[in-house]
Amino acid sequence: MSVTIKPLEDRIVVKILEAEQTTASGLVIPDTAKEKPTEGSVLAVGPGRFNEDGDERIPVDVKVGDVVVFSKYGGTEVKYDGQEFLILSARDVLAVIEK
Repeated sequence: MSVTIKPLEDRIVVKILEAEQTTASGLVIPDTAKEKPTEGSVLAVGPGRFNEDGDERIPVDVKVGDVVVFSKYGGTEVKYDGQEFLILSARDVLAVIEK
């Protein structure tokens, strides 16, 4: 999937992964009981923030294609071209899920 949103500094664009619809035992979870998803696939990564001296960029720890866990209420939800994305600061990313 190609995204035309270009994040700035240490921000990343994430496509939110849908939460599970059923429990491990097969019970269906109603929409009202679902928690806000906290996992997503990284679609675009900014170039990184400048250091305190302003002469060198600090690279971002994630790359396009990574699946990340992020803060439940972090980031800004945006709709673009009929799709929903989340723009997060790299500081809102808690972990990268390795498969």
